[in-house]
Amino acid sequence: MDEIQRLINNLREIPAMPNVVMQAINLVKDPNASVKDLADIISYDQSLSAKVLTLVNSAYYGFSQQITSINRALALIGMAKAKNLIITIAMRPMFTKQSDKELWKHSIRVAVGCEYFAKHKNIMNSDEAFVLGFMHDVGKMIFNMKDPMFYENIKERVEAGERPIDLENEYFGCNHTQTGIILAKKWQLPVVISNVMKYHHEPSESSMVMACSLVNAVDLLVQDNYKLEDIDLEISNTLGIDFSSSKAEVFRDEILEEADSLFERLST
Repeated sequence: MDEIQRLINNLREIPAMPNVVMQAINLVKDPNASVKDLADIISYDQSLSAKVLTLVNSAYYGFSQQITSINRALALIGMAKAKNLIITIAMRPMFTKQSDKELWKHSIRVAVGCEYFAKHKNIMNSDEAFVLGFMHDVGKMIFNMKDPMFYENIKERVEAGERPIDLENEYFGCNHTQTGIILAKKWQLPVVISNVMKYHHEPSESSMVMACSLVNAVDLLVQDNYKLEDIDLEISNTLGIDFSSSKAEVFRDEILEEADSLFERLST
């Protein structure tokens, strides 16, 4: 932990979690929250409001009429999608470097994948699953701040079979699950999010095995170099999903198509 603290202390500025993200995350836990509550959160952020309206009026959603009201836009796409969209857009400015852009794209892929399985396999609340998938790797932001070329430089070793988390330990003396916990405490994130950030590579060590197993599986499934045997059998059994069959490729294709479409729309 001393190594982690030293690494973080040497950085000039740790990013602050946008207030709108914290408010949107908190709405997940409120069963009485409404679309109007969500609209109120973003109504004071003109940039965020404009981005939401631009995306809702794009081909990604395909509405026949022009949507000009935030309340109307959020009502049309629904509470869950609206909240997830706001979190994704609001955190975009935190991913400014090219290395951060790759992390943002991966985070969107895992978020969409977690939501996909949570919904279709009834694993957990799909709204919460999206947030867990999106937030799981934010500890990597610390390493991107320290060395923006690190993940680019280790690509060949990763393609040869080495795990990025092991290379983080080798290079920095700590890994992104540990830096993620530091950020989770700084941002005062809910316990389930910080738990997934810490244990998504070792779900069996978590008190929230299902959530961590879901993120673990999707994290591997959406990798560019994914192979059918990558996902541990114990993880598959926990989730009740057979990732060893050709069905996994179908899941993967559907997830990547939706996630990459969302990424492209949010990047414009």
